[in-house]
Amino acid sequence: MKVAGFTFIRNAVQNDYSIVEAITSILPICDEFIVAHGNSTDTTLDLIKSIDSPKIKIIETVWDDSVREGGRTFALETDKAFKAISPDVDWAFYIQGDECVHEKYLETIRKEMEASLNDPTIEGLLFNYMHFYGSYDFYAHSRRWYRREIRIVRNLPGMESYKDAQGFRFNGRKLKVKHIPAYIYHYGWVKAPSGLKTKVKNTGRFYSSDDEWIDRTYNEDYEFDYGNAERLLKFKDTHPQVFQDRVNRSNWKFSFDPTKMGRKMNFRRKFLAFIEDLTGKRLFEYRNYVIVKRS
Repeated sequence: MKVAGFTFIRNAVQNDYSIVEAITSILPICDEFIVAHGNSTDTTLDLIKSIDSPKIKIIETVWDDSVREGGRTFALETDKAFKAISPDVDWAFYIQGDECVHEKYLETIRKEMEASLNDPTIEGLLFNYMHFYGSYDFYAHSRRWYRREIRIVRNLPGMESYKDAQGFRFNGRKLKVKHIPAYIYHYGWVKAPSGLKTKVKNTGRFYSSDDEWIDRTYNEDYEFDYGNAERLLKFKDTHPQVFQDRVNRSNWKFSFDPTKMGRKMNFRRKFLAFIEDLTGKRLFEYRNYVIVKRS
């Protein structure tokens, strides 16, 4: 079994993306790792090279900045990385620049890939998600946040990134996947308020072509509203080893009271949250995949 990791990145330093942590978190179970490096204006390329692993192959890409709707650019760049994977690779492990995998899941992930290698009904592996928010001590848990997504796919022609690179399609349809007992940790919303302002402003340019609206909305007086998470829960486990230095270096105070967040939810969302807490089932959930087997 041969496994390739793949990702895309641009201006990781400027936007404070944890791309090194993302790559190194899954590098131990990858035979090669493709990094599609966009035309950065900072030292991102040097940052990637600093990992200094013979497994890593960097391909240089140029982003089409005229693509301004729906985050489509992210999918296009993901596809460039995927197409650079060696043809003899069986599984392709995708990770984004603000994601990370805890080392405790690596052996489980490897075994799940081996178990499904010769099962043609399994086209991808579905992960659980934990979205950290505002602080390394809290994670968001509500219908506003996707709780599962595909991160491992077969290396097959016809496999493509979907919409804004949240998931995948195979020959234009949803993938048939196995849901595995492993998590992707998403850290994109763990930043100081000033960092989140930079994030939403820069990312917004890939979802809207209205620069005037973006500049007006995210002006000097803009303050990020932590209340948008709806619901936060206390994180009581450990972070990945490769992420520990970032956790130790965090120097902002998350002063928002998470117990007050649920007050913004309407009755319907509160009721559905109650049912989910009671049964573990998320009713009417959008699924970007078709589950054919569970671990």
